[in-house]
Amino acid sequence: MNITEIEAAAVRAHGHIRRTPLLCSPILDAMAGRHVLVKAECLQHTGSFKARGGWSALSAMPEDLRAKGVLAFSSGNHAQGVARAAAAHDAPAVILMPSDAPAIKVANTRALGAEVVLFDRATDDRDAIGAALAAERGLTLVKPFDNPHVIAGQGTCGLEIAEQAADFGVSQADVLVCCGGGGLTSGIALALEARAPGLRARPVEPEGFDDAARSMVSGQKEYNPALTGSICDAIITPAPGDMTLPIMSKLCGPGLTVTDDQALQAVALAFTYLKLVLEPGGAVALAAALFHPEAFEGDAVIAVATGGNVDAEMFKTALTRFGGNDE
Repeated sequence: MNITEIEAAAVRAHGHIRRTPLLCSPILDAMAGRHVLVKAECLQHTGSFKARGGWSALSAMPEDLRAKGVLAFSSGNHAQGVARAAAAHDAPAVILMPSDAPAIKVANTRALGAEVVLFDRATDDRDAIGAALAAERGLTLVKPFDNPHVIAGQGTCGLEIAEQAADFGVSQADVLVCCGGGGLTSGIALALEARAPGLRARPVEPEGFDDAARSMVSGQKEYNPALTGSICDAIITPAPGDMTLPIMSKLCGPGLTVTDDQALQAVALAFTYLKLVLEPGGAVALAAALFHPEAFEGDAVIAVATGGNVDAEMFKTALTRFGGNDE
């Protein structure tokens, strides 16, 4: 993987992927004790950065394979990104989604024209189900993070961050990324290495599901002991990817974790002070910036708000419990 592949993905994405804004609030700055810049990927098509990787993968796929259809595994955001790209390319899409995925993500994936197949993530063998479907229908699997075109697509977010941070006069800062399998984190890290070497990507994960952080320390793939138990469903994965872990280990700073309550509070604060709607898994980077100021040096930090596909009840809970206040 290199910057050339990311730049090629950016060319293919032109006119199909939004350039999302970098936002700030003096109130959040005061809370964090430094300038906090928030990359609003929740405003991306389909409500998350996954539209970038989905478009990159589908647009790079040979036409004959694409016409047969694609398969994806996802709790919802990758599902929607692939479904949207498949529909635009007139390709069938089958998405395997866990039965406990947020209802809004299941509904949106179907609305984008994909066939949704639900499975129980605690008891069913997702890979076996997917392999059977792929063999039966001739589908091509688009992995959510261990795919070079997906990583390149996510890296286009890093290209934008490099340019936008420069506009703010920020050349030295940690870039916090909500991390599941590491596709976005590694893509951003590669882009920053080439375009803004003073910016350093750092993965942020839910407490108890810090497989990326532990893997970067140990130098080998570490697994989460469970695949449920956090409200941050969008970034709960078994382990970092075979492709993403080496990139993160080489280019990223130490990983961070936040609690579910901190993620929920970040959801409320983002709504109150930035007018953004975030899902808990898409808010962990902002939570780390606000609630772990001791982890950073310098006068600025950048947090990627990765997704906003939150169920109404979860959003209501965040606002009811925290009300956008920092108390």
